[in-house]
Amino acid sequence: MKKSILTGAITFGLLVSGSGHAAPAQTTDLLKNVESKVIEWRRDFHQNPELGNRETRTAKIVAAHLKNLGMEVETNIAYTGVVAMLKGAKPGPTVMLRADMDALPVTEKVDLPFKSTKTTNYRGVDVGVMHACGHDTHVAMLMGAAEVLAAMKAQLHGDVMFVFQPAEEGAPKGEEGGAELMLKQGIFKKHRPDVAFGLHITSKLPAGTIGYRSGPAMASADSFEIAVHGEQTHGSTPWNGVDPIAAAAQIVSGVNHIISRHIDITKEPAIVSFGKISGGVRSNIVPEKVEMVGTIRNFDMDNRQQIFEKIKTTATHIAAASGAKAEVEILKGYPVTVNNPKLTAQMLPSLEKAAGQDKVIMMPKITGAEDFSFYAQEVPGLFVFLGGTPLDQDPKQAPSNHSPYFFADESAFKTGTETLTRLTLDYMAQAK
Repeated sequence: MKKSILTGAITFGLLVSGSGHAAPAQTTDLLKNVESKVIEWRRDFHQNPELGNRETRTAKIVAAHLKNLGMEVETNIAYTGVVAMLKGAKPGPTVMLRADMDALPVTEKVDLPFKSTKTTNYRGVDVGVMHACGHDTHVAMLMGAAEVLAAMKAQLHGDVMFVFQPAEEGAPKGEEGGAELMLKQGIFKKHRPDVAFGLHITSKLPAGTIGYRSGPAMASADSFEIAVHGEQTHGSTPWNGVDPIAAAAQIVSGVNHIISRHIDITKEPAIVSFGKISGGVRSNIVPEKVEMVGTIRNFDMDNRQQIFEKIKTTATHIAAASGAKAEVEILKGYPVTVNNPKLTAQMLPSLEKAAGQDKVIMMPKITGAEDFSFYAQEVPGLFVFLGGTPLDQDPKQAPSNHSPYFFADESAFKTGTETLTRLTLDYMAQAK
């Protein structure tokens, strides 16, 4: 990954005594005082993880903390979401800060004093529950930033909107959830922010390092389901029926040609992958039906729609040519996560102050997805990554997010809390 180089940096009068904000010493002291609390909160959430749309305990702790800080707090949004408003003493923009709260159906294998031993039944299977993506750290760091910013209320030029979101990893089957549902239920109609900031801890960077990218940063994530209907017959006389397996094989080949032959990948890269194909029960029976599912990843919203259309056309036409019939369903997931270029450039100095200039790097595109993308479609957004791998470990060898061995070094939390705080204060100062 290429290190960022800031040329022609503009020096803003941020967080300096006499600017209307807290002096650097005050901000530093507040951040230092909250550091141990962030670690304590995180350990508690890690030991008590909850799946999407079921984060009741987490939400209760978050809401109580924000109320104790004197904020207006709304709960039970999109099932368990919490939204709080910190009203600054002086006029200015509204800055949104977001943290996701949900855990994953993963059995933890990290030997920690606060290791999760929680279990649940997920889609008919008994599994462990673990914060294998670090959302526990996101909640704790945002709670810390909330405490710091609340203590500075008298100096704030604007308001802060704290969004603690459920179900970023996806809602349970049959339910809506996440950022999309929070927006659907009107959180931006009641309080529309001027900008939205978020961060995500990652094992791919050393602890305390900040990774960013301007423009498309994370892929859209959509899925598709294809049902190929044929006519069942004996395997020894396939001409007496219609073979959906043969048609499905040709559909896989045809769909895999969409990216290489129909999509302008000079604009942005894209991926289509099949994840499951099922059909038939024994060797000598041509089945009646084959089912296929897969995923679509892409960094351009126009390409995204074109891929949808091409999958439908390719599958239905190939099936028809074989005498079969294909039914295609595109299941829209998360849009492309786009960091507003102007906002990214504007806030880069804030990232460098929080982590140190030598610890802020430009990230490559990530084919994973984030539902922060829904907020960034509504208002200018900036979503960054916080390194969480211990400094004595090679991030390339570290267990990835979603692994049962995922581990986040607590030394990174100070940087994350400061990043959220500085982005807020600096944006307000620049908007004066």
